[in-house]
Amino acid sequence: MPSGLDPVSVRGSWFVEAPPAEPAEGSAAFDRLYRAFLAARAALGLALIAAQLLAVVLATPPAPSTLALSASYALVAISLWMLPQLRRGVTARSLARISSPQWWAAIGVDLVLFGALHALDTSGVNYGALFVMPVLMAAVLSPRMLALATAAIATLALLAAAAWSLLLLGADMSVKTSQAGLVGAGLFAVSLLAAELSARLAREEKAARGSLALARQQEQLNRLVIDEMHEGVLVVDRRGRARASNPAARSLLGVTEGELSWQLRGRADWQPLALALEEAYVSGRSAEQDVTLPQQGGVSRSLRLRLRFTRQREGSEELCVLFLEDNRELLARSRQEKLAAMGRVSAGIAHEIRNPLAAIAQANALIAEDVAGMRAEQLTQMVASNVQRLKRLVDDVTEVAPGVQPETLALDASELVHETCVDWVLVNGLEAGPQSRFRLQVAEPELAALFDAEHLRRILVNLLDNALRHAEEGADTIGVRLARSGDGLELVVRSAGPPVPPEIERHLFEPFFSTRSRGTGLGLYICRELCERHGARIDFRRASDAAANEFCVRLRTPSA
Repeated sequence: MPSGLDPVSVRGSWFVEAPPAEPAEGSAAFDRLYRAFLAARAALGLALIAAQLLAVVLATPPAPSTLALSASYALVAISLWMLPQLRRGVTARSLARISSPQWWAAIGVDLVLFGALHALDTSGVNYGALFVMPVLMAAVLSPRMLALATAAIATLALLAAAAWSLLLLGADMSVKTSQAGLVGAGLFAVSLLAAELSARLAREEKAARGSLALARQQEQLNRLVIDEMHEGVLVVDRRGRARASNPAARSLLGVTEGELSWQLRGRADWQPLALALEEAYVSGRSAEQDVTLPQQGGVSRSLRLRLRFTRQREGSEELCVLFLEDNRELLARSRQEKLAAMGRVSAGIAHEIRNPLAAIAQANALIAEDVAGMRAEQLTQMVASNVQRLKRLVDDVTEVAPGVQPETLALDASELVHETCVDWVLVNGLEAGPQSRFRLQVAEPELAALFDAEHLRRILVNLLDNALRHAEEGADTIGVRLARSGDGLELVVRSAGPPVPPEIERHLFEPFFSTRSRGTGLGLYICRELCERHGARIDFRRASDAAANEFCVRLRTPSA
């Protein structure tokens, strides 16, 4: 197809209108047009042969030269059309040069043979109309200047044939010249119109390809955004048939990837959704409500449901878009926002408490020196104990306060866990041996994890202290296990004992929640906050043997 008018250097000179390299789509379109013209040339060659045979039947046999030229043209055209090896190397760039062999094989041979047919014919048949084929082919497949040059060559061939008829046959010069001029003018008009139409079609095709590419890109972006949404998205028609869904919706409804080609009314546990959909269609308004879906095992799930309708246009079907959210996650996000605000306030308060607390500790130390051996010494010890407790509380609050993101580095988790556990066992006076309460299992040495060493050590100590407080007496009632799990590491702290009641389990990682009267309730909260800052995750679960409680920390690895 006609391309732009970019100049390119050819053998040291400048040739205007050489087309640039085409993209794959443009090349495919050019190939289709080129093959169509080759088929038309082959059909024209067969038509010429048929015309000569018809002349023989009508007792007006053509001249041998005319028959030979027609047969030669038909042979060349059919061969170029049927033999792919003859079309090798044909591109828009190769047809943009008049010196190209491909141009002469497809267009130049037509000009030569049709000119010879027109000049040598003595039967009075006007072969000038045949020049429309090469002119049209050049107008569509070559640059505009070369197309006009092709029309000029065809016109010159017609004028040369008129002069040849005058010299050899004594024909009327005015008639032949007028015919050649009219046909030549028509060839120029065909060339200009075909080139303009071809250029316009090329621009429209390019714009269409660009629009299609943008539409595909937008579709991919929309799908990526929808698939990554934490909110479930479900598209349902009026009949209750699900048209589309994202992974979050499939997870909330508890279905697999291929199950959403059903009727929404087809399962009993989705009936609340079907009823909400029917009510929304009847009212014709967007709605928002909470629905409860019964799940397997007798556990129900409360969902926040928002229904929105697409605009119904002529010829389109009205669809309902359901946005699904788990109410537990909504409450968790709300709680997290409140905790973040409380954390900022607590950090400010802790900062203001630190200085007066230091002054109280210093003053209490001076008083303790003066009342040594007296009854008031017990009071100073009580003050010192509570000052230390308040100091630990201030340090804990400051540790998890919003601030600078800690640096996450690759560390040897095997060595750090081993050293921390050894120090913890010595500090807490646990005996070693087969009957020891504590057992450490490290699957292999040099297990690397992405974390901060001090933060990981603090998490492990907090979990071990918690396990020591709640574990039963006996051998192997407290344990630590470090091993690979999937593409990361799993650090498990185990404490044998009764299961944690559900009313306590749901508040385990909340700040200032403690089952001890003197506990700060920040230990597990600090563990969770530090894990989130380093891209890790901490969960509580009942052990698979149902004999112990476990806190599992999933750590990232450098290769993950």
